[in-house]
Amino acid sequence: MLGRTLIIIGAVIVIAGLMLTFAPKVPFLGKLPGDIFIKRDNFVFYFPLATSIVISIILSLILYFFTRR
Repeated sequence: MLGRTLIIIGAVIVIAGLMLTFAPKVPFLGKLPGDIFIKRDNFVFYFPLATSIVISIILSLILYFFTRR
């Protein structure tokens, strides 16, 4: 049980590292139609709402398949 948990945590860390490395090269990541971007004279506000939802769905599916018995 502990070994399996450590393997899953390690896989999540590797995936997060790969995402941080290659995320700037993915053209649609962070620029989906539902993302909120407001730019004024001295103010920029960015909230990746749609990107967060897509990432949440993908991670939920991955965790579902790993934890299914």
